Amino acid sequence: MAIGCEMADVNFNTQLCQMREFVNNTLQRILAGQAGIDEDLKEALKYTLEAPGKRVRSVLVLWCCELVSGEVNHNAEIAAAAIEMVHTYSLVHDDLPAIDDDDLRRGLPTCHKAFDEATAILAGDALLTLAFEILAKEIGEPTIAIRLIGELAEAAGPAGMIAGQMADLKAENRQATEELLAYIHTNKTAKLFRCAAAMGAICGRADKKQLKCLCEYGLKMGLSFQIADDILDVCGSSEQLGKTGGKDARAGKATYPAVLGMEKSKQLKKRLANEAAAVLEPFGLKADTLRKLAMALLQRTR
Repeated sequence: MAIGCEMADVNFNTQLCQMREFVNNTLQRILAGQAGIDEDLKEALKYTLEAPGKRVRSVLVLWCCELVSGEVNHNAEIAAAAIEMVHTYSLVHDDLPAIDDDDLRRGLPTCHKAFDEATAILAGDALLTLAFEILAKEIGEPTIAIRLIGELAEAAGPAGMIAGQMADLKAENRQATEELLAYIHTNKTAKLFRCAAAMGAICGRADKKQLKCLCEYGLKMGLSFQIADDILDVCGSSEQLGKTGGKDARAGKATYPAVLGMEKSKQLKKRLANEAAAVLEPFGLKADTLRKLAMALLQRTR
């Protein structure tokens, strides 16, 4: 089951596609409204942001806001765009020759292949800084803006995503432990999922209990998502994945299949997804969409 418009659950499928399109429209609107950007740079930003991504983190922001407040508000719309910009920046930089050296992303040539390395570096830099600019300028309430900026900076920063990326690089072609894998995956991927859930909860004015619950959901779901990514890199083709298949093994990456084996990795992926869904019990039936999201990520094929 792919995270796309071909899933069996028609209602969930429709909701997901609608939310994804909502995020895409928001990103297009924000980028179109940016003045003073060099045209070549703007073309690179448009190219990377409009590539057909899953938008899972952005959708998570929107659905967490909707869960606690009953609606998707303007603040959540901007927060969803901001986290997608940060995620996209990380992909652009990850694909550079100095890091993962990849030619394919989201089914298209990577940014440095479509343009050049210098443009890709600057495009990534621009997306990262623009994410914080829109949070500072477009979130109506200063206290909400500060909280959102703090959450995103912490999750994406040197003790979050970048810490995971650094540990990932240092672990290449070395014997990794399960503890090291958990550290890499939690920081590199799961903390940004946790951040998405937190940002949505904050936009929806969640209380402390609701915020804690959704943060735990995001962290567990994010870790399950990354284990699924490790598994797909082994099993999926480049055409199916939209990126180069089998690259982790060739690069000597520390992955769950390499350390635990395929069967144990699948079991852990499923356990974490189920735990993520179970965390939502205090919300009752209102959280069914988020439960379905966790299960859909468990079964994804790209």
